[in-house]
Amino acid sequence: MFRVIAMSDNADKMRQARDNWQLYYTLSQEILKFIDRGDVDEFLDLVGQRNALVDRMKALPETEVYRHTDECRALVEKIKPLDMQAIYKAKAWLNKSRRQNATAHAYDIQGLISVGNIFNKKY
Repeated sequence: MFRVIAMSDNADKMRQARDNWQLYYTLSQEILKFIDRGDVDEFLDLVGQRNALVDRMKALPETEVYRHTDECRALVEKIKPLDMQAIYKAKAWLNKSRRQNATAHAYDIQGLISVGNIFNKKY
C-alpha cells in the first residue's frame, strides 16, 4: 500500500511539473500580448506572476526530470521565441520611454526660470 501512494505522489508531482511548464507558456503568451498593447502595468504584473512561478518550479525537483522529456522540449521550443520577442519589445518600449522622458525634460522650464529672472531685474 505504501508503494502505491509513493508512486501516486510521484505522478502527481510530475503532473504538477507539466502543469507549471504549461502555465509558463501561457503566461509568456499573455506577456507578449500586453506588451504589444502597451499595457505596461499588466505586463509587469504578469512578469511578476511568471517569476513567482519560476520560483515554484525551482522548488519542485520533478521540474528538472520533466524538462528532459520530449513533451517539455517541444514546449520549450515554443516558449523561446515568445521570450525573445517579449525581451525585444520590452527593451524597445523602455528605450522609447527614455527618449520621451529626455524630450520632456529638454523642454522643462525649470532651467529657464533663472534666465527669466535676469531679464526682470530693474536697472
